[in-house]
Amino acid sequence: MNKQRHLGIRADAEMLDKFYYVSKYNGRSGSGQILFLMRSLIEDFEKEHGKITEADIAQMKTGD
Repeated sequence: MNKQRHLGIRADAEMLDKFYYVSKYNGRSGSGQILFLMRSLIEDFEKEHGKITEADIAQMKTGD
C-alpha cells in the first residue's frame, strides 16, 4: 500500500525561482527542500508542544 500523497501549491514566479535557487544552493531538489522544511517544522512543533499522535491527527480530520 502506497502511503505517499501529492501536495500541489501555487506560488508566484519570482518566489518559485528564488526557492529553486536556494534549494540548489543547499544541494536539494525542490521537492527535497520542501520535505526538509516540513520535517524541520514538525520537529520544532513537537519539541514545543509534544509528539503529534495518531489520535491528534484523527481529531484534526474530524474537526472535534
